[in-house]
Amino acid sequence: MGSWKNHVRTRLQHRDQTEKVPYTGVYTRLSQVEERFEIRKEILEEVHCKSLDKGGVEVGRHTRLLHLQLRESEHLAEKLSQTVSDLTSVLYLKEAELQYWQSRVSHYRQEALSLAKDTHTLKATLSEYEFTLECQSKELAALHTEQKKLKEALAEALEAKEGLLQRWMKEKREEADRMNEYNHTQERWQRLITQLKKHLRKEIGKHQVSTVTSVTKETTPSEGQ
Repeated sequence: MGSWKNHVRTRLQHRDQTEKVPYTGVYTRLSQVEERFEIRKEILEEVHCKSLDKGGVEVGRHTRLLHLQLRESEHLAEKLSQTVSDLTSVLYLKEAELQYWQSRVSHYRQEALSLAKDTHTLKATLSEYEFTLECQSKELAALHTEQKKLKEALAEALEAKEGLLQRWMKEKREEADRMNEYNHTQERWQRLITQLKKHLRKEIGKHQVSTVTSVTKETTPSEGQ
């Protein structure tokens, strides 16, 4: 808020340096001239009265000199009056300018107050955001910790799964080996049974042939008798 105050102060000082300071002695000079004018006016009246009473060339000469000095004073008074009028106009303008700058200062003050209020609101909002960010950071850290634990648990589960899979595959291989061995045994038993059946059929056939031959031999002599 000090920046705009310094700016206005600097502008006013610059205005005083350029417009007010050069005319500081005018009013003093005007007062001195008016005083001289009054004095000369009194002297002229006094001389005029004496010239009427006494008469004379020297008195008339002094009267003309004073008259000239009076005209000079009147001329200077007119110039000073015009200068005062100009200064008065300038003063009115400066007063209007001062009012303008005062209104601008008031406007800037209101704007500064509004900005200060907005800044206070933004600070409060920023504090809320910082608090929310801090909470979210803590939650994120907790989630990272939980994620790390879950990754470790997942790695252990995958390792356990791999172990179970290896054991299951080993068991399946062993079971397949047992089944293959059982099937091989069954095949050997089937071949053995088949061979035994063939051998049995051969023995039965031989026995039947032997029996028929015996019966035939026994029957043939009895028919001859």
